Amino acid sequence: MDCGFTFSEASGKLPISATFGPNYMAAKLYKNCPLEDLELSKMLIRPRLFFLEETSKKYLLSRLNYGSVKRCYVCEDDEVMGKELQRYIVENSPPDDVINIPYAGHMVLLTKPQMMICFGLLGLADKY
Repeated sequence: MDCGFTFSEASGKLPISATFGPNYMAAKLYKNCPLEDLELSKMLIRPRLFFLEETSKKYLLSRLNYGSVKRCYVCEDDEVMGKELQRYIVENSPPDDVINIPYAGHMVLLTKPQMMICFGLLGLADKY
């Protein structure tokens, strides 16, 4: 799409950062979000570093690294992190709960705030 990538001599052929373009943001990140949220995010966009060396470590996501934080995984219509990647994350770094919020995109709190509160946060508040 319209994303920009930055490369470094030291990284070889791999990009070191990316900047999301407005078309990608509208189609993937902020799909089903209010237009005001998309427009605000376009004004605030910054390059995002990849941290390739850190993410390649096998046990980066573990109870030892994140055990003190209760985590709940929310998944449904996220087009940025597809269902296979979401399942991989859940299997390799099991969260405390998995919550499925129907029709929610990547920005769950922006796409379906009422559903997130009703189906997710209230139940989690009671449980934890």
